[in-house]
Amino acid sequence: MAEESKEDQNKERQIEKKPREAVTAIFSRERIITEDSDASRELYNQSRYGVVLANNKVQLSLLEGLYLMEKGRLKVTDDRNKEVSFDNFLKKAKKVEPNFWIRYCVFKDIRDRGYIIKTALKFGADFRIYDRGVKPGEDHAKWIVYPVHEGESLTWYEFAAKNRVAHSTKKRLLIGVVDDEADVSYWEIRWVRP
Repeated sequence: MAEESKEDQNKERQIEKKPREAVTAIFSRERIITEDSDASRELYNQSRYGVVLANNKVQLSLLEGLYLMEKGRLKVTDDRNKEVSFDNFLKKAKKVEPNFWIRYCVFKDIRDRGYIIKTALKFGADFRIYDRGVKPGEDHAKWIVYPVHEGESLTWYEFAAKNRVAHSTKKRLLIGVVDDEADVSYWEIRWVRP
């Protein structure tokens, strides 16, 4: 009896370790649209990837699409049903968004650290980041992030504008600096009253 229990436990562990099947999606102009499936909606429900559309498909950003491809969770095809490789996806995304690679490095780094990161266009920033365990809609984002390449420079006016946006939205300001090896370092900026 005890041996059967161990066998059952081993079977359960094997089922738990079974890799998730990749969700199928189509690269349509500037967006990624998944199939209508439970697995695609699970991407949204568990980690808040994309937006669920009225037809139960999930619309992903190019950043989310590439990240999920890299993680083996998404298989993307073009409008001729031909699979899109990581390199081709990246090439197409760079045509749509010239700063795509720098933004992707920050997006990937934040996601790998276990945070939910979403666009922050309505705040005038690139991204907003939610604290660990917090999902959009449950609470407000804690940070806004501006990705920059280490070789870029900002004027004081641009820097002050980014601070003003963070201050007015009651979020902390992060500058995500990406180096040539795609490593990211973060600089948090705060107002200080002398």
